[in-house]
Amino acid sequence: MISFRFTARKDYFMSSLSFHYLSMAVHSMIQKNFMEQVKSSGLTSGQPKVLDYLRDHNGANQKEIAAACHIEPGSLTSVLNRMEEKGLIERRMLDGNRRTFYIFMTDEGSRLKDLVEDNFASIEKKAFRNISSEEQAAFMETFSKIYENLMNKGDTTHE
Repeated sequence: MISFRFTARKDYFMSSLSFHYLSMAVHSMIQKNFMEQVKSSGLTSGQPKVLDYLRDHNGANQKEIAAACHIEPGSLTSVLNRMEEKGLIERRMLDGNRRTFYIFMTDEGSRLKDLVEDNFASIEKKAFRNISSEEQAAFMETFSKIYENLMNKGDTTHE
């Protein structure tokens, strides 16, 4: 947590922060807090995202998981290999299709998914502390719009 000795310094520092800096800093702090909380579970980077996605999409294929988790397919293969070695997921072929594997959580993966959910909720609670529900809703609406703007990869408009 950043603490400031002088109010004037804090005001200058806070007013000079850009959107990209705050986005990166918040992402890093969330990641650090989260990984500290789940350290004893043995989960490594990338694995919580996959478990969180499989919560609502158990049986998704690797292409779907990569796209939804914003992980490059090659990197996802490494993440899934480690998860399979730990017994968190299993790959299955469906309908005789040998070219596509579908990813399913095991009982152990489901147990850790619950841990992931609890810790994400804890971090969100901490992040939104002292922020009214109206401010939270407005923030989430704006943040969702920013996400949609950035997801629109075909839009080359520069305003």
